[in-house]
Amino acid sequence: MASSVLIDVDPGNDDAVLIALAAATERLDIEAVTTVAGNVGLEHTTRNARAILEWLGETDVPVAPGADAPLVRELETASHVHGPRGLHTQPPEPTADPVAAAGANVIVERARANPGELTLLAVGPLTNVALALALEPELPELLDDLQVMGGAAFVTGNASPTAEYNFYVDPEAARRVVRQAGPKLVGLDVTNHTTVPSDTIREWASSDEPLRTLASWLAYAAPENVDDALDEGTPPRVHDATVGVDQLADVLEFESYPAEVETYGSHRGALACDDRPRTDREPNVEVAVDIDASVFRAELVDALQSLNIESWPAVQTRLSEPRSSMHS
Repeated sequence: MASSVLIDVDPGNDDAVLIALAAATERLDIEAVTTVAGNVGLEHTTRNARAILEWLGETDVPVAPGADAPLVRELETASHVHGPRGLHTQPPEPTADPVAAAGANVIVERARANPGELTLLAVGPLTNVALALALEPELPELLDDLQVMGGAAFVTGNASPTAEYNFYVDPEAARRVVRQAGPKLVGLDVTNHTTVPSDTIREWASSDEPLRTLASWLAYAAPENVDDALDEGTPPRVHDATVGVDQLADVLEFESYPAEVETYGSHRGALACDDRPRTDREPNVEVAVDIDASVFRAELVDALQSLNIESWPAVQTRLSEPRSSMHS
C-alpha cells in the first residue's frame, strides 16, 4: 500500500529530484504539493513544481502557492546555487494553473480530511508549516509523520558556520515548528552524505530524457556543464531527496533531543541540541544522526531509472520544441 505524502517545497534542483522520486515509485502517493519562497522566489518555485509534475505525468496533483517571504524577514534566495529560475534545466511550461487556496490552508485542509494518514515532507524554509500550525495547533496530531529537511545539529552549516540554509532563511518559522510540532529533523548531519556517483550522473547526462534532465538536477548544472561541475570534487548533495528515500527504505537513524532554533545574531538559524543533557527539558525533536548512504544511493538511482510514464512520447515531443517555447 502506498504512503500518502504532502510535499512542501521550494524547487530548487534537489527539490526537483524529490518530486521525481515520489512520482517514480508506486510506494508513494503525492496528495498535494505546496510551494514556498526559498531557493528562488515564490513565482518560480510554484512554476517549477507545476512544470515538474506535469512533465512527469502527475497532472492530477494539486499545487498550492504558499508564503512569498519569511515570517518577519526579507527573503534571501540561493539562486547562486540553483540558477535564477531555480532549475538548471527547465521542463516545458506547465499548462495547468495552481489551486486558489494558500499553501498553509491546503496543508491544514488535507490533514483534517485524512487524520493520521498523511506524512508531511517539508524541504524548504518552514514558513508554510509555521503558518499551518498557527491555523491548526493540532496539526502534528493530525499527521502520521512530519519530516523536515533542515538544520545542522552537530556539523557545520551551509548558510553560515552554524546554520543550514532552510533554517537560516526563516529561523522564526523553524523555531515555531521545532517548539510546537515535534518534527523529525533530517539535516546536514546526514544529507552531507547523500550523493549519487559521478559516473552515474555523467552517464545520464549523455542519455535521453528523462535521465538527461535528472542528471542536470543532480549536478546542479546544465547538461552540457555536468562534467565541469562534477570535476570540482565531491558530487553535489541531494539534500531534499533524503526524506523521500527514507519513506522507502528507512535509511535514517534518529535520536531524540531537547532542541531550540536561534533567531538572532551570528547564530541565526542554528539548531541547538542539548546532547549532554545540560537542562531538564524533555526531548522535543528527533534528529537524524546517521544514514545508510549505500542504500540511499541504490534506492534513489533505481527509482529514478524506473521513470517510464505512459505520456512520455508526448513529453519528448514537447521537449524537442525550440527553446523559446520552453521559457517564459
